[in-house]
Amino acid sequence: MAWNNQSVVTEFILQGLSSSWELQIFYFLFFSIVYAATVLGNLLIMLTIVSEPHLHSPMYFLLGNLSFIDMSLASFATPKMIADFLTERKAISFEGCITQIFFLHLLGGAEIVLLISMSFDRYMAICKPLHYLTFMSQRMCFGLVTLSWIVGIFHAMSQLAFTVNLPFCGPNEVDSFFCDLPLVIKLACIDTYILGVFMISTSGMIALVCFILLVISYTVILVTVRQRSSGGSSKALSTCSAHFTVVTLFFGPCIFIYVWPFTNFPIDKVLSVFYTILTPLLNPVIYTLRNKDVKDSMRKLSSHIFKSRKTDHAP
Repeated sequence: MAWNNQSVVTEFILQGLSSSWELQIFYFLFFSIVYAATVLGNLLIMLTIVSEPHLHSPMYFLLGNLSFIDMSLASFATPKMIADFLTERKAISFEGCITQIFFLHLLGGAEIVLLISMSFDRYMAICKPLHYLTFMSQRMCFGLVTLSWIVGIFHAMSQLAFTVNLPFCGPNEVDSFFCDLPLVIKLACIDTYILGVFMISTSGMIALVCFILLVISYTVILVTVRQRSSGGSSKALSTCSAHFTVVTLFFGPCIFIYVWPFTNFPIDKVLSVFYTILTPLLNPVIYTLRNKDVKDSMRKLSSHIFKSRKTDHAP
């Protein structure tokens, strides 16, 4: 509490992606389109899964929750970033900065557990098909989703437990378009080496270990799939390759940023854009393009909506 009394910083200044006005106008248009596509794409996946009975299976239940997390992950900072492109002074309050950090780690932690749950679902479906319905029951699916949010909450709270009371005396410029923990703690008026080590152990190393476990898991699955030659195996291979693509796109930037919190690379901004904005857009694209059931259900849903509209407008 003594630290908090020393803080004189009430807001932070976000440096954004560029100081060029022309580039900021381009970014405003580009990211507005990307954000709208992200929200609409993930909403479409959730609506399709909820409305189509044959998609009420564990895999699609988890996919629907992944779409919700991705939509939320794209929304915790992107709307402010888009609005900031039109303003010269990109300020965010201390409370707003802490809120961004909280939701980033809440959603990131929840997505990590959910991706592990999805790999477990595919492992049981392909490697242990006779036990699949026993293990992946409705109760198990709800339990996995609940666990993902519980882990996300505890992870976010652990990151903020020491950060929220750090003394900030200036400077207050954050070299990014949102408040990211490695960049914010560098601005504290005390030595944050121990906090950096804590961040590595709780964010960077956890992400790295989970990624390695997921690679091993999908390797086992793919080896099992390659031993089969049926159409079902081909479908399983397509599904698992899509899952593994999503895992790589999500974990790659996170590991790079949080395993080296003491250094700030120029590519960090690009990676931050990738895992907070572009990956939530790529997820629905990857899953819909590689999944025939989802594509067929989307066509069925869209045709049903169009027919209903024609009926409503008919004299």
